[in-house]
Amino acid sequence: MNWTDGFLGAITVCDREGIVVYMNDLSKKQFAKDGGDSLVGKSLIDCHPEPARSFLMRMLADPIPNSYTIEKRGIRKMIHQTPWMEGGEFKGVIEISFEIPMEMPHYKRG
Repeated sequence: MNWTDGFLGAITVCDREGIVVYMNDLSKKQFAKDGGDSLVGKSLIDCHPEPARSFLMRMLADPIPNSYTIEKRGIRKMIHQTPWMEGGEFKGVIEISFEIPMEMPHYKRG
């Protein structure tokens, strides 16, 4: 069993050309109207409007992380995009998306 399929968030991975190489079950469900698991092998670049397309292309050229929150249909989500590194080599981008409460505490520690 793949642990990512039981993860309560969508995990989508693309290679350095922006081609989807992996989607966990929740990612496939989240993007069902766009094709679900048929998106594996397709370009993420084509799925994004500007300015997100240009930012994704920048992330594919230069391994930088990106995090933000969104709200859609009354549901708030955290989106975290991070470089996929293997053996010190940049392989692509991993996006993790999960629901968060509309109001949530923030703690400063240390």
